Amino acid sequence: MRRRADRCPGVLRPWPAEDGLLVRLRLVGGRLPVASLQRLLQVSVEFADGSVYLTTRANLQLRGLPGREGRLDPAVVAAIESTGLLPSRSHELVRNILVSPQTGYAGGRVDLRPVAQRLDALLCGDPQLGRLPGRFLFVLDDGRGDLIDRTADAGLVALSGTAAQLRAGENWGAVVHVADAAEQLAALARAFQAARGDGPDAPWHIRELRAPFGDVHAADARLPDPSGPLPCGPVPGGTHVPVPGGVLTPEHGRSLLAYTDLVVTPWQGVFIPDAQETNP
Repeated sequence: MRRRADRCPGVLRPWPAEDGLLVRLRLVGGRLPVASLQRLLQVSVEFADGSVYLTTRANLQLRGLPGREGRLDPAVVAAIESTGLLPSRSHELVRNILVSPQTGYAGGRVDLRPVAQRLDALLCGDPQLGRLPGRFLFVLDDGRGDLIDRTADAGLVALSGTAAQLRAGENWGAVVHVADAAEQLAALARAFQAARGDGPDAPWHIRELRAPFGDVHAADARLPDPSGPLPCGPVPGGTHVPVPGGVLTPEHGRSLLAYTDLVVTPWQGVFIPDAQETNP
């Protein structure tokens, strides 16, 4: 039984590592504007070790940052905030939304980018949801099966262009309309927050609750089989560029600045969509 809250790092709650403070920046669905990456690389060169690190949740980290008493210097916080990747100080730790990287570009049954954006807005607009554990993860699979086997606290898998089946911990939930999916997921998160309590031993995940949680349904026959990780190289809708060891060096990072939009993937890579303009 745990007797402490989770310690997932953020900008306002960095992790004290041997080489300095470590921070994590949440990317909703891995979406990364190139302007934000360019500024983040500059911040890393100025304050950290120069590189940007990719996580298995398609987020970003900086290492070796300066601070006092386990907190970043205010100038560092301001510099990171200037990237545009810290839209909510109060909810930075809970914006954990993993989405099929190719959604809306190629394949899949429905474009889940609007669902992810709506869910992020609902999270950031609810003070209660700002108290979710930093480990709580939403996983949205657009029906291609690339994320169906990922462990999730709440999420969905698209069954068609209009229907999706909810996930709650290890169980399947109801089939809902895609247009209502963000509200349904936010409601699941609120119910979990109410059920877990606020003590030091409060669960971090739905699967850790002692009592059954939510309505349990059978898996829908339309659920896809797992498709596995996105391969590197040319793929439908773009190119999946590998980032060895998840370390985006300054040189590698600069090579990505010729584009306008990128999608960080949970497989230590960056998906470069074809359907975009290139920077001059």
